[in-house]
Amino acid sequence: MNDILLIGVILFIGFLLGQIFQKLRLPKILGYLIAGVLLNPSICSFVPKDITTRTDMLENITIAFIAFSIGGIMIASELKKLGKGIIYITIFEAQVTFLIISLGFIITLPFIAHIPGVTWFATFIPMSLLLGCLGSPTDPSVALAVTHQYKAKGEVTSTMLDVAGFDDILGIMNFSIAVVISKAIITHEVFSAYTAFVEPVFIIVGSVILGSLLGVILNFIANKISKQTEGVLFVLILSFLALCWGIASLVHAEEILAIMVMGIVVANFNPMRERIFKMLERYSEELVFLIFFTLSGMHLDFSLMSTAFILLVFFVIYRIIGKFTGTFLGAKLAHSSSAVKKYTASGLIPFGGIVIGLALMMQQDPAFSKISGFLVSTIVGATIINEFIGPIFVKKAIKDSGEIGKQAG
Repeated sequence: MNDILLIGVILFIGFLLGQIFQKLRLPKILGYLIAGVLLNPSICSFVPKDITTRTDMLENITIAFIAFSIGGIMIASELKKLGKGIIYITIFEAQVTFLIISLGFIITLPFIAHIPGVTWFATFIPMSLLLGCLGSPTDPSVALAVTHQYKAKGEVTSTMLDVAGFDDILGIMNFSIAVVISKAIITHEVFSAYTAFVEPVFIIVGSVILGSLLGVILNFIANKISKQTEGVLFVLILSFLALCWGIASLVHAEEILAIMVMGIVVANFNPMRERIFKMLERYSEELVFLIFFTLSGMHLDFSLMSTAFILLVFFVIYRIIGKFTGTFLGAKLAHSSSAVKKYTASGLIPFGGIVIGLALMMQQDPAFSKISGFLVSTIVGATIINEFIGPIFVKKAIKDSGEIGKQAG
């Protein structure tokens, strides 16, 4: 099957199942995911085995749109209204989740993971730290898709989306530090403070600077062409998304973070911000979510799932406990409203996206050869489960908080 025909099949099957699920009053992204699973090369014989590499560019473009849209939600005036709640909840839900997963696995891994020729200190502690850091981020695209579908607006929705966007920063920091520490334990090397703590800071700061700089340039050009059609504006934004992703990759910065920061700059300093983000929502959002989630289903490797099922179950349980505990503690310390304390955590269950990329990056390092198979199997399996249950949790959060249908238009 040629690539153009394959893309047509992906779009049509994803669209069809999305519509069916909407008729069943379920989030459309569940339909997109199931479409991807049905079109997975392991199930569908006419889909080529190398589909995951042939669609990398398409997938990266959709991720760029989603990251930019998440950045567009983080408007300073809105954050001021929410106060310190966002910072407290973000720190606590991410770090408490990291601690609960790590400590939970340090205790239980020797009993549930049978890896020949390994020791508790040199294997299970690194595994636990890596699982903990990979469990801390939230996939903001799921929450964004569901809240837009149900036109949700309010304090819980804003908190949920802002926290889901911000905690990727902590997730990347946790991952960078945990990889260095874990590698030192496994290989019995002495690690330097620079590689463990300074280098990750440089990556994050560099990503923020790059996103900010391109955001300023984008704002300048957008204001100069403000009288042009939306089509011209759309082309400008698409070009800057590609530029930001490409430059970040070139200089080894974090692509998703850089694009998100660019979205924040546009949202806060461009007088045309409402026009820009409404245009993206109107013209590209449906297509972006359809492609992203359908391709996610096609990326799943079913041979990995069966190797670490028990690990996967514990990971999902520990992560849910961590998210609910951390969110409640952060909201309580920030004196947030009772609605934020009760319902925000449900919107932070979605998992995937950047985490899969981090896990696959770790798999490329020979130092982790004994444990990478277990880790990747767990992350892929957890992504499947959380991408299916995540939208249900998000819908429950916005429904229980009474924020469905509050969005104008």
